[in-house]
Amino acid sequence: MEQFIIEGGHPIQGTVVPSGNKNAALPLLAACLLTDEPVTLHNVPEIGDVHTMLQILEGLGVQVARRGGTVTLWAQAVEQGTPDPALFSRIRGSLTLMGPLLARCGHFVVDRGAGGDDIGRRRIDTHLQALGALGARLLHNGRFELSAPAGLRGADILLDEASVTATENALMAAALARGTTVLRNAASEPHVQELCHLLAQMGCSIQGIGSNTLIVHGVDRLRGAQATVGPDFVEIGSYIGLGAITPGELRIAGVVPDHLRMIRMVFGQRLGVRMHLEQDPGAPNGTGWTLVVADEQELRVQPDFGGAVPKIDDAPWPAFPPDLMSIALVVATQAQGTVIVHEKMYESRLFFVDKLVAMGAQIILCDPHRAVVVGPSRLVGQEVSSPDIRAGMALVLAALAAEGTTVIGNIHQIDRGYQRLEEKLRPLGARIQRVPSGVSLPEPR
Repeated sequence: MEQFIIEGGHPIQGTVVPSGNKNAALPLLAACLLTDEPVTLHNVPEIGDVHTMLQILEGLGVQVARRGGTVTLWAQAVEQGTPDPALFSRIRGSLTLMGPLLARCGHFVVDRGAGGDDIGRRRIDTHLQALGALGARLLHNGRFELSAPAGLRGADILLDEASVTATENALMAAALARGTTVLRNAASEPHVQELCHLLAQMGCSIQGIGSNTLIVHGVDRLRGAQATVGPDFVEIGSYIGLGAITPGELRIAGVVPDHLRMIRMVFGQRLGVRMHLEQDPGAPNGTGWTLVVADEQELRVQPDFGGAVPKIDDAPWPAFPPDLMSIALVVATQAQGTVIVHEKMYESRLFFVDKLVAMGAQIILCDPHRAVVVGPSRLVGQEVSSPDIRAGMALVLAALAAEGTTVIGNIHQIDRGYQRLEEKLRPLGARIQRVPSGVSLPEPR
């Protein structure tokens, strides 16, 4: 086990490039199971969850060749739909194997559920609803097993919630189902759109990409293809937060402006973060964008009309992403004013705020979903532990803005979603070290 030792209070400035989107990479990797031809993906992030997914795929018989951020997968020999249960249980993204394995092998079975962050109950009922409508049957035999011996058939499906992973599973299963599938109340996040575009390259016609109604025309066979994973807008949002609460101008290169509209609105209009977009004059139209987070921020919560206390909340795309709620909360601790943070989706995501309170933040946890943040607060380094990917990154931001030294344990959680974080932050001026667990805070001088 390892931990970060972070000395806060230093300017963070320079240019940082976000890695590929974790939430896009995992379903794109799973999609290789839909064809017996090679699939090549570029800009795949080198993070823990991707490593685990590749191990699962290799265990299923997929040939994997990786060179840096480029991964080629050849699922020619896949004949069984039983992923390694120990690996499957490590990450939530392993759920995206259900649809492809049902479509390819006619069954899916695992002895234990998917893992991931400990942020509350994460239901799979929407997955079962969608796959059941396509012809899969859930077998009650002491294991989690789905079977479709007669194959899958297209259907008109209204999802009971706009679940990202359920939409992805339904898309991949429908791609090889007989006939046409209509997915209503589908998720429309950028990573869902990337999966749609990959399936289209593989030979499946999909209408409505980017909307909440997707029409999938199933085919008998899909071919190999190539795709490039887009930049991780959650990582970009994390850097916006970092630039906002530390001195120095931070430039985030390679962003997609359309992915950041609500993120910029919340950080800019709710919390007063000053930032702007610049385009490389030599780049082709619509590409080459850099987001610049200005130096000398004067963060201030913008009250609602009439002076009412405003609220930051999450919702399905294109609303504010749930994975950035922890980051927004930390930024709010450094802004003048009071704001309510309302995390609607996961009942345990806000439980990390006790660690921020120990560092000096003024936060009232009203219930599992709501917290009141009063700022600005003087933060002081402490020994803390990362409970999940996003809370871990939020604690890194708090540590870099705090006075003194912070030790963050359990950083394998952060590694699951952020590629070699300390190597990205040190060139920006961050005083951050990765050391074995057990190393204590230095004695004050």
